Amino acid sequence: MKTLHTMALAAATTLALLAAPAAQAQAQAQAPAKGARGEKPVKVTDADLRQLIESSFQSKGPATVEGVINQDATQKACSQYPDRLHVPAAVARKVEAAELKQVKYPADNNFLGDWKEGEKIAQNGRGMQFSDQVGGTNGANCYACHQLTKAEISFGNIGPSLYQYGKLRGNSPDVVKYTWGKIWDSNAYSACSNMPRFGHKGILTEQQIRDVMALLLDPASPVNQ
Repeated sequence: MKTLHTMALAAATTLALLAAPAAQAQAQAQAPAKGARGEKPVKVTDADLRQLIESSFQSKGPATVEGVINQDATQKACSQYPDRLHVPAAVARKVEAAELKQVKYPADNNFLGDWKEGEKIAQNGRGMQFSDQVGGTNGANCYACHQLTKAEISFGNIGPSLYQYGKLRGNSPDVVKYTWGKIWDSNAYSACSNMPRFGHKGILTEQQIRDVMALLLDPASPVNQ
């Protein structure tokens, strides 16, 4: 979940889609600035940062100023808690309930696509940057945060390992529905999650989510070997 402060920092570098917010950078951005000669600290507000972004950057391609500064209700709520592990229980329940209502399941009840395509999506970290085409195909960059296969030697650990995801959990209707919902809108099950809301924000198409679902749940997928 990106706070306005974190998004200001991201905008100042690459406006990259999947840049993970850094708690230390958030704390520094929120801390009052001290004068060089001990003057009274100057408090930087969200309005100040908004004005700075609007005056310093311009929209290009899929990376728009509006996309950086305009927060929905969940982003605004989570912006109050830079450390997502300490979101108050009442706030977490409210966020999760609201986001769960927005999950869109396949109308044809077909949840699984092609795991081979899902692997390509998991490996692809491009999308929604200023150098990309508007309406272009985005990747999910899954390996930036998760281990998925035994063969993959380079992966992140911000998120849990997904190796043998389907083998360990099975493919019951409840598991399938949960997995779809988690990919579609991570905040539906973990308030203020760092994981992008791939479906809710239109990062991945419905077919792409089907393919990633197959990567996680198909017994033939390398994830489950």
